[in-house]
Formats: sequence, C-alpha cells, structure tokens
Amino acid sequence: MAAQRLLDLAPGAGFRIDGVDWGVDEVQPQHGRVVLVSAEGRTEGRTVSWLMHHRPEPLAKAAETSGRDGRRAQPRTLADLTSLQLQRARLRAEHVREAVTGFRDGHPAKARPGEPRAEYDPARTTLMQRRRTKARELAGLDPLEAELLGLRRMSERTLIRLSAPHVEELVLACADGRWTRRRTGRVVRPEIREAILAVRQESVRRSRISMRGKHRLLHQYMAERFPGFPTKDVPSCDTLARIWREWFGPGGARQRYLGTAQMLDDTGPRVVVHRPGQVVALDSTPLPVKLRESVFGEPVSVMLTLALDLYTHSCCAFRLTMVSDTSVDVAMLLRDVMMPLPMREGWGEEMEWPCPGVPADIVADFAGHKVAGLPFFAPETVTTDHGTPYKNHQIVQAQDEIGCNILPARTLRATDKYAVERAFGSLKTMLLEHLLGFTGTDVADRGADPEADAVLALGQMEHVIATWIVRIWQNHALGEYAPSWEPGGHHSPNSLFAAAMHQGGWAMQIPTPELYTSSCASTT
Repeated sequence: MAAQRLLDLAPGAGFRIDGVDWGVDEVQPQHGRVVLVSAEGRTEGRTVSWLMHHRPEPLAKAAETSGRDGRRAQPRTLADLTSLQLQRARLRAEHVREAVTGFRDGHPAKARPGEPRAEYDPARTTLMQRRRTKARELAGLDPLEAELLGLRRMSERTLIRLSAPHVEELVLACADGRWTRRRTGRVVRPEIREAILAVRQESVRRSRISMRGKHRLLHQYMAERFPGFPTKDVPSCDTLARIWREWFGPGGARQRYLGTAQMLDDTGPRVVVHRPGQVVALDSTPLPVKLRESVFGEPVSVMLTLALDLYTHSCCAFRLTMVSDTSVDVAMLLRDVMMPLPMREGWGEEMEWPCPGVPADIVADFAGHKVAGLPFFAPETVTTDHGTPYKNHQIVQAQDEIGCNILPARTLRATDKYAVERAFGSLKTMLLEHLLGFTGTDVADRGADPEADAVLALGQMEHVIATWIVRIWQNHALGEYAPSWEPGGHHSPNSLFAAAMHQGGWAMQIPTPELYTSSCASTT
C-alpha cells in the first residue's frame, strides 16, 4: 500500500477538489477551519473535517518553496515587507507593466491621464522596443533617486525576467530578495560535520579562542581523521563562522559559564507549554520607582513580585512589599493567581471580563463581584529562581494545599524564566519610567534627587500597575511570542486565553475562604 501524503494547509498551498483548484488564504487552527480562495476569486470557509471527507489532491508546489538541501522552506509573502519596501516593489511593478502593456496598471481600462505615452503605445511599438526604452529611461535617473526608489538595477534583462510571473505575483517578484530574511539550512558533508562537532567539544573544554583558532583545529582534525579529504573542500574561516552561528548561536557567553552549562546534565524531554496554567513563572525585582509609605510618609523602596503565565504571557498576579518578599507573600501570590480580579473604581466596561464562552455575568455570580479582564486558573507548575522565599519549607506546605508543583529554574538556564524577565523590562519601558520617582536601572543612571520626586503612595502605585496590566498588557500584541499554531497571526494574552478556552474548555474554580486560612496557617 502506498504511503498517504499529508495535506499541506499552510497559507499559499493549493489543491484540487472535484476538478476545482483552491488555494489556502487563511488558517484558523484554534477553530479547526481554513479559508479557501478559488481561481476565480471566490472565498469560502471550510472545516478540516470537510476537507478530509472530500479528498483534496495537492497541487505541485513552486520550486522556490524548497531550499537548496531539499527541505521545505517558508515562501515569501507581501507581509514580510515593510511599508516602504512594499511601496518600492509596487513602483517597480508599475514600470514592468508599462514596459509590457504600455500602461502603469497593466490594462487600457485602467489608463491614467496621459497614458499610453508615445514611446510606450502598444499600437506603435513592439514589446522589445518598449523594454529597451524603459531600460534607457531608468538608466537615466539620478543614481541617488534610483537607489531610493529601488530602480537602480532595472536593466532590459531584469524587465524580461520580471515579466514572467503572474500579474498577482508581480509585486512580490519585484521585491528585492535581500529585503527579506535569508533562507537557513546549509549542506554540510558528514566528514565536515563530524569535525565541527569535535572542534566544538574541544573549544568548550579549553580557554576561549578565536574563530581563526577554531578553523585551524578544524584543518588539524580533518588532516588526522580523514587524510584523503580534499583540502579545498574544507570550509573557509568565514563559512565556518556562519555555520557556527547557525548551529550554536552567537556565542556571547563567558567561557567559564559556557563550560559549566555544558557540563550540567541537560538530558530529558523538553517541556512544551500548550495550555494556560501549565507553567507559571514567579520572580521578584526591586521596583525602580521611589514610593511613599503614606501620603505624608518618607520615600521608600519596594519589591515587586510578578506571576506570569508562560502560554498566554498574562500577568496573572503581582504584589508590592515594603521589604523583601517572604514565603507568605509567595503563597498569597499563588492564591491571587487562582482568584478573579475585582473591578476597581474608575474602571470602565472595556476592562470587564472579555473572554468568550463564559459570560461575564456567570463569572460575576460565582465570584460575588464584577470580574476584570484578567485570566485566573489553578497553576499546575510554578517556576521560580533560587531565592530564599521560594526554598522555604513552608512554601512546600502551601503548594500541597493549592495542588501545584514548585519547580526551581535550572542553574545557568535563563530560558526557564525568560518570559518574566522580559515582562519586567516591558513594565519598566512602558510604564515605570514615565512616573515621577523613577530611579533608573542602575545607580549611575539615577537622577539628581528621585526621592524628592516621589509622589505616589504604595496603594496608588498598586492601583496604577493593576490598571496598566488589565488595560494595556493584556491587550497588547505579542509579536515574537505568537503561538506555534499561528506564528504569523496577531494575538494578545487575552486572545490566546480565549483561544485556549475554545480549544480545550476551561474549568472555572474559585478558591474557598478555607484555602486562604489554610495557606496562612501553613506559612506562619
């Protein structure tokens, strides 16, 4: 029996159903639906189950969708271009259309005032004459103007090459390939791969050496291990540097920390976070804003403890403490993650519970008050650093009461808790540095007298941060933190939580007051 091929549902893929050719315009994996576009431009939305029952036949993919090593590469789209690059590509496409048809928009029905020009009139000139005229016209432009407009290298051969694509693909074909991200993946012979890995292992154990030194070690290994291997086929130093960067990263770590991290046991399966509450990261940092204990109190420094869900990147809870946080503060923060946030004075309807599937009235009935638009759930695993409050034996008792596991981050593994560190940086740049009393990141960056500028009390600061989280953070675009099932989509923490509710449901569990009492008793 012949092996069945998997159906490609990526945007831009094509297949045939009952003799009709369709293309995938949009994929909605969270809803199990795809948007199809026919050759005539008709748009229809279908479910994945509908496609399975109609047995679509995949069409041949374009040659450019495969890399040089045969692996499939993501095709370029107009979304990969900036607004300026898109304008330059459209301008180049207009010149190509004028050389082919005599009209900037490609058709006499869309003729602009003064078109066609005499030297581009299709009734008086041939196609080759129009191309030669267009090449001379573009060559006569000012070099700086031609460079800014992307018309510097529009020769006659270029006009012939760009005339081949379909009209709808002409703008993308006119985009310079250097504007988009270059393809990754390099064909490396097995002998060279073995040598590079051996040099990598040796360079980790030794003191830090330059790439030139690693290149000499590569030649030495090839001469000893493969004497008959042609020397001319060994990668140059520049090629080795590019391969090294692709395989092992930029390598900016200090050698003592790099060697220690390599010696640590890093075996075992990777944890893939695919639902809210699966992993919640906790961390504490000094708040870079001077506050007042009361309206007429002295300026003081406080600690900010934040809980961040790694799937939706939602700031589930936070606490401000006058002194360093304790095990009681950590236990109460975990309980805040499980509790719905009440609406506060001055908050409008746009900050109420926004997630579909569970109406706000039902959540308010269970909670006993109106609920703000901040996800709440029972955490399964909590990732912390190695601070004293997180190692306290009382926290272990509190975690047993809550029903979660506290898992400290691995040593020298910043990726275990990177999201909450980035959240601290975003909080500083988006909110804290705009407040009076901001002290900066370092003492050397501090102003003349930030204590005298402090005007916010502790309670006021808590209200400002809560308002910013609900109104700004929960609705901001995630960018590079988009989910794996739609990396090119536009998502926010609230939209990701709503998609997770639609995919797997959501168990609304609000802790009882007894849990608060038991948590306090276990940590006191």
